[in-house]
Amino acid sequence: MDELFRRGFVRSVGILTGGTAIGQAITVLMLPIITRFYSPEDFSLLAVYMALVAVFSVVGCLRYNIAIPLPENDCQGINVLALSLLASTVISLILAIPMLLMASGFAALLGQPGLETLLWMVPVGVWASSMYTGLQYWASRKKRFGLITKTLITRSLGGVSAQLGLGYFGSGAFGLLLGQTLNNSLGVFGLARSTLREDRAAIRQVSLKEMARNLKKFRRYPIYSVPEALCNTAGLQVPILIIASLAVGPEAGFVLLSMRVLGLPIRLIGGSVGQVYLSEAGEKLRQGDLPSFTRRTMATLAKVGIVPILLAGLISPFVFGPVFGDEWARAGVIVAWMTPWFFLQFVVSPVSMVLNVVNRQELAFLLQVVGLLLRVIAVLGAARFAPSMQAEVFAVTSAGFYCLYAFVVLSVSRTVTV
Repeated sequence: MDELFRRGFVRSVGILTGGTAIGQAITVLMLPIITRFYSPEDFSLLAVYMALVAVFSVVGCLRYNIAIPLPENDCQGINVLALSLLASTVISLILAIPMLLMASGFAALLGQPGLETLLWMVPVGVWASSMYTGLQYWASRKKRFGLITKTLITRSLGGVSAQLGLGYFGSGAFGLLLGQTLNNSLGVFGLARSTLREDRAAIRQVSLKEMARNLKKFRRYPIYSVPEALCNTAGLQVPILIIASLAVGPEAGFVLLSMRVLGLPIRLIGGSVGQVYLSEAGEKLRQGDLPSFTRRTMATLAKVGIVPILLAGLISPFVFGPVFGDEWARAGVIVAWMTPWFFLQFVVSPVSMVLNVVNRQELAFLLQVVGLLLRVIAVLGAARFAPSMQAEVFAVTSAGFYCLYAFVVLSVSRTVTV
């Protein structure tokens, strides 16, 4: 196509996309079976669990993980990784205390009493997810995209197998949540084993002194990027928690299934492009090519994503019932409303880290605060005045937010100087 897809970039994206494709194919192909083993109410509990894990996982590494690919030498990089892993362990242990001791209160607050006996999985999922993220960024720094691909397949295969097996025996929501917890956990050991085997020289350079130095050097990430990412994740997950708590019936389960299906292109291509984009962004910034690199990436993503996402939005209202079961027809309607949102997210999310790369964390934070307030206020308003339209309002306001995000990213790209 153009220079974006020359040299190593296209190869790296291709490796990650191939692994993601296999992993997502496993998940999507099994969804019509899984939706017959589990009810929409079970999926509502899964939606709440995944929302909690997603929100707390953002804090897990204190966002030092996104700084791992940026240092010029591995001594700094491995010490930033050590900071990430230490933070994820400490924060997960702290989170376990209220989740275990006040489970009934949390479940009642969320409007999901059936979650009380399952909340112990939340700190486990947060620890596994944040540990995987830190190790994955290190593997990206070392250009081990093939290894990342293997872990993506392992995660999907293990998680889906557990959900199918437990669902067959009538486990209820427990099987869904345990399978998701395994999905979060399985890749950690493969990445850790590779790091211990391949990077012994770098690991020997880990020290408290170096960790403290990098703690200070990259302090803008926990100060600005943690609140920014927390608002970003909360803007997506808090409305789901509100819908689960206030909507009539298993609406959150329908929203979750809709997002899983329509989010396939983002997970398949967008996530891989974003991983490789960040691994290249530091060098592109030093070369003075970051603005055009960002614009070319967005343009190519728009060309790739428009057809499959639009097609999914058009046919979903007609096929969800026959494919997933008649009780899931409502999810197909929600997919149609979500189509503009997911197309814009597909184009913008992979390059959103440009704001961190150019040290505009405060702008990224402000943008995510706007997104959080916009969506939460809109969904709360819908819960009050149009209860049956909460999912639709969530979709429309999310599309508006990503329009704003695209404008900001392009504006910042035009003004970057080296």
